Amino acid sequence: MAVAALDQRTYQTGDREELALVHDFLRAHEAAGRESPHPRYFLAGADTHDHVEIPEEIYRVLVQVVEAMRHGHAVTVSPRSQTLTTQQAADLIGVSRPTLIKMLEAGLIEYERTASSHRRLKLSDVLDYMERRRAEQYASLAATAVSIDEADDEESVLEELKRARASV
Repeated sequence: MAVAALDQRTYQTGDREELALVHDFLRAHEAAGRESPHPRYFLAGADTHDHVEIPEEIYRVLVQVVEAMRHGHAVTVSPRSQTLTTQQAADLIGVSRPTLIKMLEAGLIEYERTASSHRRLKLSDVLDYMERRRAEQYASLAATAVSIDEADDEESVLEELKRARASV
């Protein structure tokens, strides 16, 4: 099998029984590896001695792909450069390019200017921003969580929700 070209590809669910076997193997392997201080992962070929050790990050990608496909989702693998244009970063974050520029100017994400005055962003900086934003969203949701008891009247619950919203 030839090594795949560095282009975007989408993969759909294959045979569910084979996928379940891979899923079960990965989960069992992960559970057994938790006690090991240095888990090792291998990709095996058809022959007994045909295998190569793979980095943990590649193993984690495989686990995520199998989990998604197991639930009937298609998976897209899209190679990215370590530096992104503003349009690529905006697409990754899910905002418009003008919105991204405002975020850059507000100092939310670090960037560099090239000699031609174009902005370039490190992929790691964009991913860090996305993780920070996700954490802030979860914190906001937690802050607005209100325990509602059947005995509470509607008016008091609404007042409590307004106070929680105002605090966020």
